[in-house]
Amino acid sequence: MRRYTPVRFADVDFGQGFWHERLETVLTRTIPSQYEQLGSHGILESLKAPKPAPALRIPISNHGMSTQVFWDSDVGKWIEAASYALSHRRDAVIEARIEEITDWLAQTQLPDGYLNCWYIGREIDKRWTNLRDRHELYCAGHMIEGAVAYFQATGRRRLLDIFCRYVDHIAAVFGPGPGQKRGYCGHPEIELALIKLHHVTGDRAHLDLAAYFVDERGNQNPQYFDVEALARGDDPKKYWFSTHEYSQSHKPVREQDKAVGHAVRALYLYAAMADLASDLGDESLKKACESLWRDVTTKRMYVTAGVGPSASNEGFTRDYDLPNDTAYAETCASVALIFWAQRMLNIDCDGAYADILELALYNGALSGLSRDGVRYFYQNPLESDGAHTRWEWHPCPCCTMNVARLVASVGGYFYSTGEGALAVHLYGTNSAQMTVDGRRVGISQQADYPWSGKATIEVAPEEPAAFTLKLRIPGWARSHSIAVNGVPLANLTTSHGYAEVRREWRKGDSVELILPMPIEKFYANPNVRADVGRVGLRRGPLIYCVEEIDNPSTPVPLLRLPKTAQAGAEFRPELFDGVVAVVAEAEVVKDSADDSALYQAQPFPRESARLTAVPYYIWNNRGPNRMAVWLPET
Repeated sequence: MRRYTPVRFADVDFGQGFWHERLETVLTRTIPSQYEQLGSHGILESLKAPKPAPALRIPISNHGMSTQVFWDSDVGKWIEAASYALSHRRDAVIEARIEEITDWLAQTQLPDGYLNCWYIGREIDKRWTNLRDRHELYCAGHMIEGAVAYFQATGRRRLLDIFCRYVDHIAAVFGPGPGQKRGYCGHPEIELALIKLHHVTGDRAHLDLAAYFVDERGNQNPQYFDVEALARGDDPKKYWFSTHEYSQSHKPVREQDKAVGHAVRALYLYAAMADLASDLGDESLKKACESLWRDVTTKRMYVTAGVGPSASNEGFTRDYDLPNDTAYAETCASVALIFWAQRMLNIDCDGAYADILELALYNGALSGLSRDGVRYFYQNPLESDGAHTRWEWHPCPCCTMNVARLVASVGGYFYSTGEGALAVHLYGTNSAQMTVDGRRVGISQQADYPWSGKATIEVAPEEPAAFTLKLRIPGWARSHSIAVNGVPLANLTTSHGYAEVRREWRKGDSVELILPMPIEKFYANPNVRADVGRVGLRRGPLIYCVEEIDNPSTPVPLLRLPKTAQAGAEFRPELFDGVVAVVAEAEVVKDSADDSALYQAQPFPRESARLTAVPYYIWNNRGPNRMAVWLPET
């Protein structure tokens, strides 16, 4: 079913520009600092399953569990991000660290292949007894993804073989056969990992196990997690989240059409469903994904592509419930949305998926990593009173490595190839090599994106070759123009958000794409109560926000944006190596002459002001301060 294949991220080179800076920061600062944090917090030591087990670093919560249970997953994600770094540039120090981790895991793995360092070190008698809460399969999934990435970067199989043995153990424990457990993980993730593993090993058993976990989810009566709870002596009615919607196991996946529960779990599941729909040609899974996609993007997504408004379940609540100051919008959820969007995009190259991918990439996900590469956001609110701040580490540091592995592999989101076609999804300065219909084709871009909508694209097949170059026309673009070798093209076919240029391409052919980037206002659906009477600003793919540090004389909560306000773009070279800011006419509400008045009989006066807005992804990089994406409109 999948008609397009993404180009390997390692085949895309960012020699300069926006993503070059972000990638270099992750390679040189983020990944090394994360390793140091893993060491200083005892996470690396836990891989050895020392005996006796040391005291807990993170105490048991009121849910009866320590987040140390998930530590294997953090190491797996670090290995994956570090391996992506190695694909860009070999580093003997990083390789030595991964080899040392491999040594520890080889020594810790049990003879039957089982490998979860928490259980081996602390409670081996309880393994596979609490899939609902303890994430053994989730941890295995992230370790598998790390092993796959390391093998692809270096060709070394030792870590991959360790986890192939673990997968063999898992396949023996779980399934519909006699004596097997009919379970699946409370936190979907292993499904994605098994599909990646299948693509590397070619072993159909890995794909079948992923399909089993997806198909079995919510497909039992009584529910597996309830049966499992009774078996370990727990009362299912006392489940701390009360509903299996939390883990998307409340009904079979093909019957689900509302995004519910924990947002990251949901989006990992949906991404796996899209992968399986493609690999197995499963139209029913594709239709379920399409229904869920409509629900998320039309009723449950922030304008930054953040998802999951609630802290209590780290996830979804009800339609149009999108508060700004309390928005959870976990960084991991925006990363997972990108994973899902890419898989849906490559089924048939529909630009609607690329629009959300780009929105999440430049806004909801990228905001999770500081400019210096060593501080993070877990939550990404759209309004702050100044209390929200970035942190260097977290008791559950999932977002740290998630955003790192995203940025380290960002090249893989720019291009795809299909039969007779090369699709350009994202713009920015880079060069890449790929194969179209069995022929090698080089492509390079010069584009000051996301600050400018002008992109010059050179196409360089080894030999003259006829194929369609598909250029994405973003949903935010109100117009566009295309020229080939200086000749403007008119009446181009545009299909599903892509302009199609069909010709015989030769080395040196040049395409110029212009996407004007005017500043636009945007408004929320009136059912979003938090944004009634409010307006936001965007330019190209970027959502803008107002920070008090840029508006010191006009407190953010008192700013208003008139309907007739004129706005302009200003390049600020001194701001983070160059950022386009938005400046606009505004109003500021003034206190009454009698500053003791809490209420009065007439509106409080307003004065003219001027506001400066900056891209949302860079907010809180100059210290905590008040911020807002949405402003009252007057």
